[in-house]
Amino acid sequence: MALVASIHVSLGWDMPDAALSDPQGGAYELKDCMGKNGLVVAFTCNHCPYAIAVWPRLVRHAKTMREMGINTVAINPNIHPDFPEDSIPAMREKLLEWGIDFPYLADETQELAKTFEAQCTPDVYMFDKHGKLYYHGRIDDYWKDEARVTTEELLPAAVALAAGEAAPKIQHPTIGCSIKWLS
Repeated sequence: MALVASIHVSLGWDMPDAALSDPQGGAYELKDCMGKNGLVVAFTCNHCPYAIAVWPRLVRHAKTMREMGINTVAINPNIHPDFPEDSIPAMREKLLEWGIDFPYLADETQELAKTFEAQCTPDVYMFDKHGKLYYHGRIDDYWKDEARVTTEELLPAAVALAAGEAAPKIQHPTIGCSIKWLS
């Protein structure tokens, strides 16, 4: 496992559109997943300890953000033959095991992860209702143990977005396992 941090991406950046499939073969256009106030796009996977540690928070926060009009989509860029734990069948299992109630999509070509300049799992992006990047950062200040979190960051950004406020001035990078690039 190689520890990597997300890179700075300029706010206001336009969300790229893409068509991806879920583990059951359902097709999704990223733009169609947008909530009335925005969309969180989280590049993540099944096997990375960093991703595993924050999945429960992501699932819980997605419910809270949905009530604010901000939808969530998780995207697995690690569809790689050397990592069967991240395979499409494994994604199906995790949907049930972790109670994921939002689209969990496979980026089989890794083209969307490259377009986003995603670096790690998790790597979290929040777009406003116009598809402009509003927040790119961590969920909170302690990935390893939720009981030791002292500062929430994703949820306050969502509250500010839903209220029409300016984006948070400080946005800390996420950390996680490197994306398992095919080439």
